[in-house]
Amino acid sequence: MPSPKSAAFPSLAQAALLFVALFLCEFVVGAALRDANGWLGLNGMQIGVLSAVLGNGCVFAVVMHFQKLTYRELFHHAPSSPGSMLMLVVPPVLLLVPALLLTLTSALQLLTAVIPLSAWEESFFSRMADGSVAAVLAVCVMAPLLEEMLFRGIVLRGFLQRYPRWQAILMSALLFGAAHMNIYQFVVGFVMGTVLAWLYERTRSLIPCIALHATYNTTTLLLADWLEAASASRLLWAVVAALALAVCGVVALRAMLVPRAVRGKSA
Repeated sequence: MPSPKSAAFPSLAQAALLFVALFLCEFVVGAALRDANGWLGLNGMQIGVLSAVLGNGCVFAVVMHFQKLTYRELFHHAPSSPGSMLMLVVPPVLLLVPALLLTLTSALQLLTAVIPLSAWEESFFSRMADGSVAAVLAVCVMAPLLEEMLFRGIVLRGFLQRYPRWQAILMSALLFGAAHMNIYQFVVGFVMGTVLAWLYERTRSLIPCIALHATYNTTTLLLADWLEAASASRLLWAVVAALALAVCGVVALRAMLVPRAVRGKSA
């Protein structure tokens, strides 16, 4: 008879099948919207946003029904109140954003120098950053919300019940990166996925995860052009400020989220 730990959903294989089901749902919904686009009048980005929302909605409805999981449990399964999480944990979490942005931007610049973007990838990333309402909504609102619900709220939640802590964190981060289906977003997804998974494992709440994810995506859209055009001296000051903010954020999060006994062992 399987133990409760081995029976927790999803396993790694089940998570992979879950993503396949999600992609199929989005594909079917997107095809239906394109067929009906004669009277809907949507552009490609708007169809993509609606496909993601409706496809994810179908998958979430089925998974949460069979798991008997409520949205309250999905978003915040912690003993502390959502308000305290928002007021105490989110501010130091957001202090990590500048350092993450500068680190990942530098990594991507090195990667694109080694592996240049294809024409299709350049077009895809340009559409994501074109400044339209649909693009901003997709990148800054829908992606953080839906991806955190799926990757941390469902997948990582199940992994933490089945696998050792760091194995669960790293496997979920790898899946998060791989789900973006290109090497550039894989790098960003793996790094961000590791940070977000650790944050969820410590808090059991999607509130700080969504806040970090949404702020990172928004900051990327707002500062991408500035980072490309900034002089060396401005970049140096930006790095110094980002590191200072990150240190403050890490110290605060460590004090709040890492048990004193663990801090004592690592000291």
